Amino acid sequence: MTGMNPRIKLEALASEYAARAEAIERDLSRSHAAGFSEQATERQNDMVLQGLLADARTSVNEVQQALARLDAGTYGECEKCGEPISAARLEALPSAAFCIHCADE
Repeated sequence: MTGMNPRIKLEALASEYAARAEAIERDLSRSHAAGFSEQATERQNDMVLQGLLADARTSVNEVQQALARLDAGTYGECEKCGEPISAARLEALPSAAFCIHCADE
């Protein structure tokens, strides 16, 4: 990866995603309005927030797996074919586990 140590970048991403998940969880735990129409809108918003929370948790997990690969010395190697993942791909997606060819399959 160019420019920044991958561990620093991954740890920053992990913190960002964890903070996002915590904020969404706080939003989901708030009380709802008394009016039916307001509750209906809030429930729809909750469904969107639940999807965003699932995405944030998935991102945290992917970054944790990338950190584990870094510790194991396999960071930057495609988990499918074993070939190196391009520096440009890792720069764009630091938690990438697959090279662009295997990711497209």
